[in-house]
Amino acid sequence: MSKQAIEGLEPKLLWERFYEISQVPRPSKKEEKIIEYVRSFAKNNNLEYKEDKVGNIVINIPATKGLENAPTVILQGHVDMVCEKNKGTEHDFENDPIKLMRDGEWITADGTTLGADNGIGVATGLAVASDDSFEHGPIEVLCTIDEETGLTGASNLQPGFVTGKVLLNLDSEEDGVFYVGCAGGQDTIGYFDIETMDADKTFKPYELMITGLKGGHSGLDVQQGRANAIKLLARLLKDLESVNYQIAEISGGSLRNAIPREAEVTILIDPADESKVQKISDKLVADALLEYKKNDGGLNVNFKKKEGSFDKVFTPSLTKKLIDVFFALPHGIISMSPEMKGLVETSTNLATINMQNGKVRVGTSQRSSVEPAKKYISQVAESIFKLAGAKVDIGDGYPGWKPNLDSELLHLSKKVYEDKFGHAPELKAIHAGLECGILGNKYPGMDMVSFGPTIQGAHSPDERVNIKDVEKFYKLAKGIMTAIAKK
Repeated sequence: MSKQAIEGLEPKLLWERFYEISQVPRPSKKEEKIIEYVRSFAKNNNLEYKEDKVGNIVINIPATKGLENAPTVILQGHVDMVCEKNKGTEHDFENDPIKLMRDGEWITADGTTLGADNGIGVATGLAVASDDSFEHGPIEVLCTIDEETGLTGASNLQPGFVTGKVLLNLDSEEDGVFYVGCAGGQDTIGYFDIETMDADKTFKPYELMITGLKGGHSGLDVQQGRANAIKLLARLLKDLESVNYQIAEISGGSLRNAIPREAEVTILIDPADESKVQKISDKLVADALLEYKKNDGGLNVNFKKKEGSFDKVFTPSLTKKLIDVFFALPHGIISMSPEMKGLVETSTNLATINMQNGKVRVGTSQRSSVEPAKKYISQVAESIFKLAGAKVDIGDGYPGWKPNLDSELLHLSKKVYEDKFGHAPELKAIHAGLECGILGNKYPGMDMVSFGPTIQGAHSPDERVNIKDVEKFYKLAKGIMTAIAKK
């Protein structure tokens, strides 16, 4: 359907820009084509713009006559999108346009991610450039790159690239909500040398796999109390100490920002102990279900013979170190916000374990909206690793955005919302990364809020954006810009 999907929709300018953006391939780290589109848009509309060395671009929109001295407002969004498609869908994200479809009150895509995250935000900034239906002061439309895979565009912004001190981040996905804070993140990784010995030649290999868990986003789902597959694997290995076993391979988790859903280990045992291992595995499942029946009741432990043979296995010393470290490393909520009820302030995720280049790599990630707290919980993980003799690598991370409920911009935005829609908006913070945390760190004193229309299923082929909420969102954005100019 594509362009027909947006026919007759309001606001017309925004939907036209969104359609144009959807026709331009824009995977994270491969944003050249969308940057060229933004560049050409600025040229075709006689607007000044500039780019930095990494690919961020800012367009200057002149103020309505008479409001030239009003505060400059930054409209900020990211140009890249997550590229996912359904099995069987033929689509080349580096070359093919997104096919838009209308499904009742929603705009979605044909078997792929839609890119409303954050195409709607960027389209809003570009729509404002040719919208003379409202009054506003000077505007800077800031388009950042590579938000989805590392926030690197925002992280590489240089002082002076934008001049405004008021920023509207257009990258939230819930109608009627102003986001006023987010968590910063940090990775703390431990590396253990793989110490091996000769395998017992009378032993046979078996696979133990933890499966069936829900997993989820390590920030957004941390409050759900879901099980961690690596933690459960450690408990299983601890329970197996009554059996003489040897580890040949181990792995678990997949992403630094995901709660591990699966973990597996290849162990060598005397075949005569097979039934004993099965009984211990069954007991772990029963015990874990007592803890997680309500929050994560799908646990399975698959125990089966494995083909092949292994000449080398982990030493008992390495095996003990790993089990002790998995037990000792904290996972989950560390503290709740004292300022915003229900908000996780600090957490940590035991995320991954894998074997690479002669080492066992154990990945953890920390989140907090308070920088000292993020640093502290990273140091906790670092200390545990070092006590076990591991080498530690601590990533640069990115800063959080601490909620400021006394923000002048927030108070003004709330008033605009109430005047337009007759009720108060919700105020929330998110225990995940937004570019606001980085931007606030880059530009001290920046007053910021984040908001957007309802977007469901982001980062998946089920992604869709609500048509009516987009119209409401655009009215709100314009209203806030006018209020700032006439404050």
